Amino acid sequence: MSPERTEIPASEAAAPPQRPTLTTKQLTGIIGVLALAAFVMILNETVLSVALPGIMADLSVSAATGQWLTTGFLLTMSVVIPMTGFLIQRFQHRSLFMFAVLSFLVGTLFAVFAPNFSFVLIARVIQAIGTAIILPLLMTTTLSLVPIHKRGTVMGLNSIVIGVGPAIGPTVSGLIVHAWGWKYIFVLMVPLAVIMLVLGAIFMKVPSASRKVPLDIASVILSALAFGFLVYGISTIENAAENAVIMVISFVIGLISLVLFIRRQTRLSSEGRELLNLSLFNSRLFTFAILIIMITFGTMLGSVTIMPIILESGRGIDSLTIGLLLLPGGLAQAIVSPIFGNIFDKFGPRPVIIPGTIMLAAGQWLYVSLDVTSALWVVVLSHVIFSIGVALLMTGLMSSAMSSVEPRNFGHGSAIFNTAQQLGGAVGTTVMVTVMTLLAEEQLTQGSGIAEAFFSGAHVAFIIGACLATIAVLLSPFIKISARD
Repeated sequence: MSPERTEIPASEAAAPPQRPTLTTKQLTGIIGVLALAAFVMILNETVLSVALPGIMADLSVSAATGQWLTTGFLLTMSVVIPMTGFLIQRFQHRSLFMFAVLSFLVGTLFAVFAPNFSFVLIARVIQAIGTAIILPLLMTTTLSLVPIHKRGTVMGLNSIVIGVGPAIGPTVSGLIVHAWGWKYIFVLMVPLAVIMLVLGAIFMKVPSASRKVPLDIASVILSALAFGFLVYGISTIENAAENAVIMVISFVIGLISLVLFIRRQTRLSSEGRELLNLSLFNSRLFTFAILIIMITFGTMLGSVTIMPIILESGRGIDSLTIGLLLLPGGLAQAIVSPIFGNIFDKFGPRPVIIPGTIMLAAGQWLYVSLDVTSALWVVVLSHVIFSIGVALLMTGLMSSAMSSVEPRNFGHGSAIFNTAQQLGGAVGTTVMVTVMTLLAEEQLTQGSGIAEAFFSGAHVAFIIGACLATIAVLLSPFIKISARD
């Protein structure tokens, strides 16, 4: 960061006449502690993927029940994140940070001492509340405090947090479960949460100005119904044959609530009382960036979920080895993110985002080519190429999208962006896993071997992901920095 003192942008009307200033050391401390908290919490989001079989066996629950540890987490995230635009305006950033970390710590302790599955599920919900707050808080703080000419570099570092966490989650989980068992995933999170609390108390002195924004209860209810039921409906697609009525009802309630929510936000925005400012979608740049980030997260989480399944069920590879095979992709993301963040600052988004979408699509098409006989180095190479594409997009999309947003709406923009990530991840994972599962079952009934059946189903699932990634390539030339900046 520059040794110059960084001026905090003033938001319109709601801000005091003049904001205090921050030194580079103070700014680095604030962004650093937020990034650490976000990394730990996002890592926690996918860390149970490899541990689920052990949890199901120890707590005597079925796969359908065990999956609620993931579904419940996503449901909570999808309900809380749309509210963060309001929360960031209403409360001091320091207070929100401490509440988020305390929620995560309480949830983690619940899981450590959980006597049964219900307590573990409650623990995941409480953890998700903290995670849902910390992600938009990291983005809003970065956008508000970091000068524009340094924003790409910092966003590149932030993208390590957002992209690498889910990528290495299965690796970390595989190592811990293999060595000690699934409960130690939560045990090891406790000291990390305590460290985050201590660092937050020391460094989280953000000169943010809260204001008394009115909370529209009807908007909160409609938001919870819309995003909650839509994510739940998406999560039931895989078992649609058994839950067809529940799935349809969920989508109907979710879609009706979403329409009502959008209409209400449009009406309330003229009075400045909206829960989520949807007028940001009037910008084509913002809209296209949201579409690309949904595709990115959908293909990323879908691929990370499918790959362990086909390698374990199709090739007989153990969870520890699978985690190690996926590790180079996560490391590649960590290496290239700050490099391309610097390129973003110097040359703008296109040299970052266009190659990013191309590598995202190339990685997915390489996944399509995988079969039972593919060498493991081909699997690793495909995953590395795909992961680099994810890193480039995570580095440039947020800064580009938010360049069209007024500073006073950074909280709303961050909430929309993070909601899109969760929805994209939920849709992508469900669609790709469902397609793979259904086609694999059909192949098995026709007499195919287990390995051939799973790879055949994954082949079609990856084609869907590759087609979506190709759409992102077509949208990428439209992403640029708004003239407002």
